[in-house]
Amino acid sequence: MNEIFTFLGVISENHTYLLVAHTILVAILVLIFARAATTAMQIVPRGAQNVAEAYLGGVIDMGREVIGEKNARKYLPLVATIGLVVFVANVIGIFPGFESPTGNINFTLALALIVFIYYNFEGIRKNGVINYFKHFMGPEPLLAPLMFPIEIVSHLSRIISLSFRLFGNIKGDDLFLAVILMLAPFVAPLAPFALLTFSALLQTFIFMILTYVYLAGAVSLHEESL
Repeated sequence: MNEIFTFLGVISENHTYLLVAHTILVAILVLIFARAATTAMQIVPRGAQNVAEAYLGGVIDMGREVIGEKNARKYLPLVATIGLVVFVANVIGIFPGFESPTGNINFTLALALIVFIYYNFEGIRKNGVINYFKHFMGPEPLLAPLMFPIEIVSHLSRIISLSFRLFGNIKGDDLFLAVILMLAPFVAPLAPFALLTFSALLQTFIFMILTYVYLAGAVSLHEESL
């Protein structure tokens, strides 16, 4: 959306530059929040520490039903970090003068590849190469020649699902906001901003819960209970 004014676009309107610059801005904002939450920590949390502890507790609760308490805590750093990055990247585009990095397919594809590579790595590391790929063949040996390629395609489609779902929704939100601001630049109603904030939260939640689901499917192949 180079036709829309952005503060960082004053330096250059190059599309790649804008993506990288806003991605760096998102990383800086996440690091500032993390720094504020872990500086001068107190037994009774206040301010940023209180928000961070509530967030981390919510992420663990989210994963507990999917992958179990132990694994939810084990993969907390990955899922919580992805959640922060995706949420900030989603929300930043709501503010006029900024663009959402998640409105670019390259950004969401990179996140999807991180999740895809990591959950497959964890599945192989925990179950072994043979056992991990064995479950791709289905319960019946006779169906293995049919099931294996289907499972491979199914897993590869997760990259498309993760990346295009997030990209499509946030890109649509950006276009919607652009229209609103062009029609009413000074008196833009609050309802669209509330709707876009809810959408940013929802897309963040979906990305996080799917990460937990994919991890659960990879590492819990032979666990009777979590």
